[in-house]
Amino acid sequence: MNAKPDVIRKCFWPICLVGLFLTSVLSQSCDLLYVHLNRVTWQNLKLLSHMSNPFPVECLKEKKAFELPQEILSHTQPVKRHIEEAFYEISSQVFNIFSQHACKSAWDEKHLKQIQIGLHQQVEYLERCLEEEEKESEDMKQMEEKISGSGDRETLLNNLKLRRYFNRLGNFLKDKKYSQCAWEIVLVEIRRCVFYYFQKFTTLLRKK
Repeated sequence: MNAKPDVIRKCFWPICLVGLFLTSVLSQSCDLLYVHLNRVTWQNLKLLSHMSNPFPVECLKEKKAFELPQEILSHTQPVKRHIEEAFYEISSQVFNIFSQHACKSAWDEKHLKQIQIGLHQQVEYLERCLEEEEKESEDMKQMEEKISGSGDRETLLNNLKLRRYFNRLGNFLKDKKYSQCAWEIVLVEIRRCVFYYFQKFTTLLRKK
């Protein structure tokens, strides 16, 4: 009987945190995409850096080139929606990796829960903004596609490249049977991916 309040408290505090984060996200304007990506992505990068100790020397021999698709949004001047969709895809894929059951044994549960909440915050925000833009007039949408020169086709190609990249990460984890070294290598690669696209997308948004 005495253990019951402790169990309730342990289950309740993550729910409270999620509620606070989502309330913060839903109160933000989609016009402030640059501000949001700047704030939340830096928070997530800090959490990712806290999830691991210095890279284990014994894991160096298992490192692999995952071929990060650096050409995403390089060929045209992207509209804001293209950047939102690309960052939504990246955030969703990273969230899926860190939500795997096998991930729980690799790192401290507190840091893992925090990064899951941070990523969920980002996904929810971008999803809401994309849904709002979906409701805009068809004429405006066609104008954006003409300006970008590629429209939905480029978005589909970008998402396909990103999914293939994250599939390579997932297959690496499976092949290595979710070993600690495999998780450490994937963590380094995800930090590299998030930082690279964060810099790229915020630079594009500043130019708009």
